Amino acid sequence: MGQNDDALDEDGGGFDVDDWSRLTPFAGAVATLDDVQAGKAVFALGDTEEARVIDMELPQPVIWWEEDGEQAAVMVQAEAHVGPDGDLMEVLGLILPDGGGAVALLDDVDLVDDTDPTWRDLVARAVDMDGED
Repeated sequence: MGQNDDALDEDGGGFDVDDWSRLTPFAGAVATLDDVQAGKAVFALGDTEEARVIDMELPQPVIWWEEDGEQAAVMVQAEAHVGPDGDLMEVLGLILPDGGGAVALLDDVDLVDDTDPTWRDLVARAVDMDGED
């Protein structure tokens, strides 16, 4: 991980609208299972071909469109893989405001910046809900 380890340990790895940019991206290589187990990467895919890093600026705020609706996240990993069926998958590793990780397809997120009012509202609501637990 690196210099941000202490910050991640203090708050469980979550973020709010003001400190998301301190999240450490996994970039420059395709992640392995060892990277995931070490907490450096969100995911590692097996049984794929032509795996490569997607050249994107990381970390990157996103709005993730998932089954339960839209959710704020920060993209910290981006890889392209050709699956067993020959289809190209652009896969992202996301960190959620509560510090949890998620895996999404690039098609299922909107890239935004940290001034986006919807993203800011989603983060604030997620942080408020965590405080109630």
